[in-house]
Amino acid sequence: MPNPLEPPSHGVLLQAAVEAAQAAGALLLRYAETGFAIEYKNPINLVTDADRAAEQCVIDHLKSRLPDHRFLAEERGRDDEGSSPYCWIIDPLDGTTNFAHNYPTYCVSIGLEHEGRCIIGVVFDPSRNELFTAIEGRGAHVNGRPLHVSETQTLDSSLLVTGFAYDIRETKRNNLDHFVKFALKAQGIRRTGSAALDLCYVAAGRFDGFWEVRLNPWDMAAGSVIAREAGGHLTDFSGKGLSIYGQELVASNGRIHEAMLAVLNQAPL
Repeated sequence: MPNPLEPPSHGVLLQAAVEAAQAAGALLLRYAETGFAIEYKNPINLVTDADRAAEQCVIDHLKSRLPDHRFLAEERGRDDEGSSPYCWIIDPLDGTTNFAHNYPTYCVSIGLEHEGRCIIGVVFDPSRNELFTAIEGRGAHVNGRPLHVSETQTLDSSLLVTGFAYDIRETKRNNLDHFVKFALKAQGIRRTGSAALDLCYVAAGRFDGFWEVRLNPWDMAAGSVIAREAGGHLTDFSGKGLSIYGQELVASNGRIHEAMLAVLNQAPL
């Protein structure tokens, strides 16, 4: 337990997040094995009792160690009762649709914001037992091994990843136009169903670039630190610095970033 008179070290904060993410990940695996209930927010946006249980698990772990910290979590929203300048931004189950269909691509995502800047990221994929971590200024790692973005030089040789928002049926800004443009420019495009893992995979060099629209802070908070610390470049579609409170994200190895922005800003086909 850190001394309440001194701010906790980044190492202490990272360890608290790692323990919380691993506990929640173990909980998700138990739900995946024993079963869970599903509720629908709309026809394609769902939530399970595993989401809520994992979120409570993360918050309980963090509050027990850092009781004055604040929280922003996907299911319960913002909790500003704490007095600390630190705010944990939590997606307890990123990839809920995958989880609900027994497709093993989902994760626990925990980011830490300090005075408006995300400084720590932890993403845990319990199905693969991959723990992605980063502290601002100290690099990014997966299971303790350093992460580095790819060296792919051209969009034509790139493997990209994207996703689609839950309101794809209701909004014209549904990313389908961008998908078509990139399909004609890139070597390939994938969709994992987890923005947090997409960012981690850019950090690991598994993808060369990622773009998406209509994201939420909990989709980006942890993964953005991990991608940035692995050498990635992150902006909005205009090329301005990323804000997790905006809804646009372009993350790349840096080498193909301008080419990605050019595609995103092309006139409609």
